[in-house]
Amino acid sequence: MKFSDLYQNGQFRYSVELFPPKSPGSVDALIQEVKRLCAIHPAYFSVTYGAMGSTRDLTKNIVLRLKKETKVPIASHFTCIASNRDQIKRYVEEILSQGIDLIVALRGDVPQDLKNHVPPQDGFRHANELVTFLKTHYPQLSIAVAGYPEKHLEAASPEEDLKNLQRKVEAGADVIITQLFFDNADFFNFVQQVRERGIKVPILPGILPVQNLKQVEKFTQMCGAKFPKPLQQRLINCQNDADQMKAVGVEHATSQCRELIAKQVTGIHFYSLNKADSVLKIAANTVLPA
Repeated sequence: MKFSDLYQNGQFRYSVELFPPKSPGSVDALIQEVKRLCAIHPAYFSVTYGAMGSTRDLTKNIVLRLKKETKVPIASHFTCIASNRDQIKRYVEEILSQGIDLIVALRGDVPQDLKNHVPPQDGFRHANELVTFLKTHYPQLSIAVAGYPEKHLEAASPEEDLKNLQRKVEAGADVIITQLFFDNADFFNFVQQVRERGIKVPILPGILPVQNLKQVEKFTQMCGAKFPKPLQQRLINCQNDADQMKAVGVEHATSQCRELIAKQVTGIHFYSLNKADSVLKIAANTVLPA
């Protein structure tokens, strides 16, 4: 299966990102949330990969369990920052043997205390090198890569960031999933610049339904996304009311999704934080085109 197969004939689809829980014992609770999320008929679920490959086995186990317990395609994230080529081959060959052929290929974030980290010998420094390696050895894989509407924090400039994205696509990526953003203008500007470079693969906007003020402040600091002052103030005003805070997050994401769909995006990728409620409410609030 390829990512492009999931969006045939211009059909709009949601997709949902999940992360491995901190404890293996929490996986059952995650599976229950995933089963609820199946109600929106997602194109696929993706499962993230911990910093420095820290959740390698748990990610793989969740991917394989979801494949068995849902009828939804599953994409496994993979970061190359802490893996050499033999480790990459072993991981990919194992999931391929289980029928998983969708990969989200990323360099991976360097932890704050390892800023001078050197990749393993025979490893890769950049995601485009990982994509090239995967497509060379496993051409049956379909690969998604990350795009940054507001520029990757480590990129010297927006232009350099776009060049990096083009390298990943030219290496064999089939789809671009964007980092979270809260202002659609940033996404539309990003898409225009990407298309002007001749990049034609689908671009899926990444939407985070805000659920917690401190959490979103941390996320935006980590990835460099702007946190609009009006949204921030609304969340501050209800920071002692968890339900109201989630309602504000749903309202803002619903507004984003309605505009994105009106502009005929291929799909929308939800950063679900392993919770179904907000995603289900946003989908219910969003009127899809006939």
